[in-house]
Amino acid sequence: MKSNVWIKAGIVIIYGSSIDASPHRHHAIQLAWPRNGCSCKLDNNEISTPVIIDSNVEHQLQVDEGWILLVEPTSELGVELSKKLAGQPSKVFKVPLPTIKHTEDIDDLTVLLSPLFESLALSNQFPLINESQIADHRIKKLLHELNQCLDGKCLKPSNWRASDVAQKLALSESRFLHLFSKELGIPWRPYLLWCRMICAVRAILNGESATDAAHMAGFSDSAHLSRTFRKTFGMTIRQANAIFQKS
Repeated sequence: MKSNVWIKAGIVIIYGSSIDASPHRHHAIQLAWPRNGCSCKLDNNEISTPVIIDSNVEHQLQVDEGWILLVEPTSELGVELSKKLAGQPSKVFKVPLPTIKHTEDIDDLTVLLSPLFESLALSNQFPLINESQIADHRIKKLLHELNQCLDGKCLKPSNWRASDVAQKLALSESRFLHLFSKELGIPWRPYLLWCRMICAVRAILNGESATDAAHMAGFSDSAHLSRTFRKTFGMTIRQANAIFQKS
């Protein structure tokens, strides 16, 4: 199975081989599991079943071949993963490893990963990141506008303040924030931050300099972008580009 990456606001899904990270920590909660018969080590301890690692917990993960999810802690999936940890920094789950079939179709992610979620007794949260299933027309219109902006060169952070967006939608700020979280399963502010980081990575992959990509996505400079990206994902922009290009 070849390496692949799916990236959406609030979640990054990586299937890869020879994943070998030095000790690090990051904002995202991590869910990882090796492919059947492949070696996986967490802090030099051999594991063969799924593991959840909490946000901001230092760890070292080595995976010969398998899956990694990086999840925004404030999203519904992130909150549910955190509950599974029950206060522990990490937890290995001794459950039968499900058979996960490979697909390159983003729309099939729900089906693709539902065996893992079922084995961990997790609710299936993937519809919450499928924008086509959003019911509220105002939120759907907002995301369409944001996605158009992210694909161009017009993103300005001041245009996306919650108070300004709420006013444009004829909602109070508190009502907008509640509605957005309800529809997307992730609060507005972290959603927007993930979008901006995705925007910057896309720009770099398209040949823009790190500085231009940072400004395009609303960061003060490339160092600001790099710090934010590493804090969230535990990897540098250069490492991320290598992973995305390999996929």
